[in-house]
Amino acid sequence: MNEFDLIHRLTRTLPTNPSVVVGAGDDCAVLDVGIPDRLLLFKTDAVVEGVHFTSETAPEKIGHKALGRCLSDIAAMAGTPTAALVTIGLPGKFSPDFVEAIYASLNALARRHQVAVVGGETTTNPGGIFISVALLGWVPRGKGVLRSGAEVGDAIFVTGELGGSLAGKHLDFEPRLAEARWLVQEFSLHAMLDVSDGLAGDLRHILTASRVGAELLATSIPISREARRAAKGRTGGVRPSPGAAGSAPPSTLENPEVPPLADLAAPGDGRTPAKSPLLAALTDGEDFELLFTVASRDAVPLLDAWRKQFPGLALTCIGKIKAGEGITIRDKQGVRPLTAHGYVHFS
Repeated sequence: MNEFDLIHRLTRTLPTNPSVVVGAGDDCAVLDVGIPDRLLLFKTDAVVEGVHFTSETAPEKIGHKALGRCLSDIAAMAGTPTAALVTIGLPGKFSPDFVEAIYASLNALARRHQVAVVGGETTTNPGGIFISVALLGWVPRGKGVLRSGAEVGDAIFVTGELGGSLAGKHLDFEPRLAEARWLVQEFSLHAMLDVSDGLAGDLRHILTASRVGAELLATSIPISREARRAAKGRTGGVRPSPGAAGSAPPSTLENPEVPPLADLAAPGDGRTPAKSPLLAALTDGEDFELLFTVASRDAVPLLDAWRKQFPGLALTCIGKIKAGEGITIRDKQGVRPLTAHGYVHFS
């Protein structure tokens, strides 16, 4: 049973109550508790040693990532975070200084975004360190963005660059909170999420929720320099490469600048052939960039306004929403189905 089949099995019978506006299935739960001008957002996420970081990872990076993942999900709903609870599991032997450094970096990120850390839990875990963060936030009524609103004809946008995050970005990314709030203030976004499990996988969440399909333009995918370097050399990693079961052969998604199946290792395992830069951008994950759709008529005004508001951060139109289902990708060889998926925790 794969990850998403298990999630469906576990969530289909969850109890609910009248306060639940959006339950399991989006970046955050949305709750209406009677506050006139806002809805509450509620999110939890975890980082686990050996999956999201290694035993050699600096404690400052661990704390930043633990809270940053939740902040990125609040950003995906165009919300504002307010308060967090932090649970940490520690092995039998641990360094108090190491743990304190984890909390120091988590607290620093919280202060930057005016998040109160209001408690949590400590426990033991023989398998290594894990941290679970529960984060509360809010969004103005009528301004939240779900995964389910994409419409046929919409332009698909992504912030920043994709792929190669295991070179370091997955530990020190900056959640796109300000950018998301600006977007919903200035434009009418139809659907949005953050890219955590890879563009190919996360876009499918929007398509499934919205009951539409998408066409991507291969030459428009913003590939990071780290993804290009990974096709030419080795880089250390944490999570194993997700491009196994269900992925298209790299040669069908090849960037012309890099030979397919270069004689290189994929991040972390030292054995699997490296991905092409394009396939890495589509499937690596842990980019924590915003992926969203808007009406096509807003595409050019959005790009113009974005360049003035955020000159140091790229925004790229990578395709369009179409009728049907699934993803196709257009390159020099034509249009073909995209079978590659993003990262899955188990299958």
